[in-house]
Amino acid sequence: MIMNYNLIAERTGLKEKYVRQVVDLLLEGATVPFISRYRKEATGGMTDVEVAQVAAELDNVNELEHRKEFIITTIEAQGKLTPELRKRIEDCWDATTLEDIYLPYKQKRRTRAQVAREAGLEPLADAIMKQPNTPLHVLIRNTKFKEGLSEEDALQGAKDIIAERVSEDERARQTLRTTFSIHAQIQSKLIKGKDVDGQNYRDYFDWQEPLKRCSSHRLLAMRRGEAEGILRVSICVDDEPAMERIARQFVRGNNECSRAVLEAVEDGYKRLLEPSISNEFGASSKQKADAEAIRVFVSNLEQLLMASPLGQKRVMAIDPGFRTGCKVVCLDAEGNLLHHDVIFPHPPRAERVKAMLTVQNLVEKYGVQAISIGNGTAGRETEDFVRHLDLPDGVEVYSVSEDGASIYSASEIAREEFPNEDVTVRGAVSIGRRLMDPLAELVKIDPSSIGVGQYQKDVNQTALRKSLEDTVIACVNRVGVNLNTASQWLLTYVSGLGPSLAQNIVRYRRDNGPFHSRKELLKVPRLGTKAFEQSAGFLRIKGGDEPLDNSAVHPERYDLVERMARDQKCSVAELMANKELREKIDVQKYVSDEVGPPTLRDIMTELDKPGLDPRKPLQAFAFDPTVHEIGDLREGMILPGIVTNITNFGAFVDIGVHIKGLVHVSQLADHYVKDPTTVVKVQQQVMVRVVGVDLQRERISLSMKKL
Repeated sequence: MIMNYNLIAERTGLKEKYVRQVVDLLLEGATVPFISRYRKEATGGMTDVEVAQVAAELDNVNELEHRKEFIITTIEAQGKLTPELRKRIEDCWDATTLEDIYLPYKQKRRTRAQVAREAGLEPLADAIMKQPNTPLHVLIRNTKFKEGLSEEDALQGAKDIIAERVSEDERARQTLRTTFSIHAQIQSKLIKGKDVDGQNYRDYFDWQEPLKRCSSHRLLAMRRGEAEGILRVSICVDDEPAMERIARQFVRGNNECSRAVLEAVEDGYKRLLEPSISNEFGASSKQKADAEAIRVFVSNLEQLLMASPLGQKRVMAIDPGFRTGCKVVCLDAEGNLLHHDVIFPHPPRAERVKAMLTVQNLVEKYGVQAISIGNGTAGRETEDFVRHLDLPDGVEVYSVSEDGASIYSASEIAREEFPNEDVTVRGAVSIGRRLMDPLAELVKIDPSSIGVGQYQKDVNQTALRKSLEDTVIACVNRVGVNLNTASQWLLTYVSGLGPSLAQNIVRYRRDNGPFHSRKELLKVPRLGTKAFEQSAGFLRIKGGDEPLDNSAVHPERYDLVERMARDQKCSVAELMANKELREKIDVQKYVSDEVGPPTLRDIMTELDKPGLDPRKPLQAFAFDPTVHEIGDLREGMILPGIVTNITNFGAFVDIGVHIKGLVHVSQLADHYVKDPTTVVKVQQQVMVRVVGVDLQRERISLSMKKL
């Protein structure tokens, strides 16, 4: 296969020189995180997002190549592959055009045109298409066709053949595509008798707008209403002018044959061509809406995974509840379960004094440094209860999202971690660990279950899973992983590893104790030099034999750093500890064919702050103590809140009343906002103004303008 580097460069907008080198690295088995972090000379400094774009386009090009091979083989088997046709297929790099070329040769169900061909009417269709002045009845009588057919049947059969030819004609299809791209309207109508069941879709009971202006969330909402049998959705254009454009391509003159061709064109347009292009635009618009929804989902997930960690501190976690009580767990600084209990500070049992003593005793006994409280049912009430306790100075209280905690607690991963504990204990442990390190805990949960994104159940699930997995991989490798404490599930996402090697690493660690150096990874069963090359730079060892093992400096560059240290007449450890020594280094002296300024800059940054976590420090937060329920809200109130989800139409903010308020995109800033993700981030602490409260529909409208 001849690789089309130019096409990938054109589609990504990146320089072909660097695209070529990235593609070659990908074909050699390098991962996106490894290439973007450790091969900057080859990439010209591409970000991980740009390298991922090259990888995605490489997949698309490979898929197109396989499709072309299949099409050539299929047409060749029919005995219809000419040298010219083969060249057209081989030179085609547009999927839509390729399918247009293939369409006349594609196996179809038994069509009216196929029946007419079998009756011997193709010569008649050919004759009529030439549009001579010869009367139709003469052409029909001069054609040999199946016995028993009347002249009317023969003429209809010929027109069926012409209609199919029109619908498969590349030029006609492209003409109608152009019309659809400019003028297509998307319409939704209520299906009769569904008005009561479909109240959630009442905005779309009689809706129409230009398809090119339809936002992804509106299109996905209409498609969901269609899937639920509430709406009838269609994409269409004004048929009369569109049909005239197609007819001009086939009708020449004004004789009897020309009129027959016109009738066939009109039939082909209405019955075959227009439905085909309408379906095509339906699919492509859905694909675009999916891509936009997935983009928002990915952005939200990335922000959630990169949320500020508390770090290794002793944590008490509380999974709140009313009737069943609040499950309390105590964790050590590594997240190991030390103790679990249940308290009942709320009605119906309301054992507040007993609950208070239990919490205070556990805080003292286990040296608790922070308390993590789930934000679900009874979350706000439990937070208020804990904040009013007489706790030691320095013990901070945090409200933590518990979206997906129940999914984790019932999962195979949770059962493997805590085989002797029930789901309530596992869920509380997850709430505590999320505070300590959101990334390490959230990788155990299906991303679609953690409460971010929009219409995630309606988009292409394969594309969604791929994008979310790529996002998790990017975040894990951006932060780096402690080789001696990371779970199997966290290690799975490290560049070059995967589930099998992650499991082998954990087994090796269990059998042999903690790793003392990155080189020891090569002793792990089935972890070869390629996997070591791809993964080592993202794995950290604290307090090991080699100081650089706790940095993002790749082992392949240790010799270079040792050379720097020798030149400064010190050890590597002394070089890392002494800023004055590092400032004396002339990095240009170490430039070589393999190592350029970008890599040297990265090395110096790492020596300055080895293993620096790119995530921001965690900030304490508290809701307004006077607001607990939606009924407590009044228009004009200014309240603190936390952004929990971002969509194309705005951001949802938790202000502590169990119902998330919406800051519409028009209320996010004092200036025009096209993309909400440019203004707010998931888990961001914000101030909002209450601008509307709908008690009946339980909807809260918020604004961030002039705040």
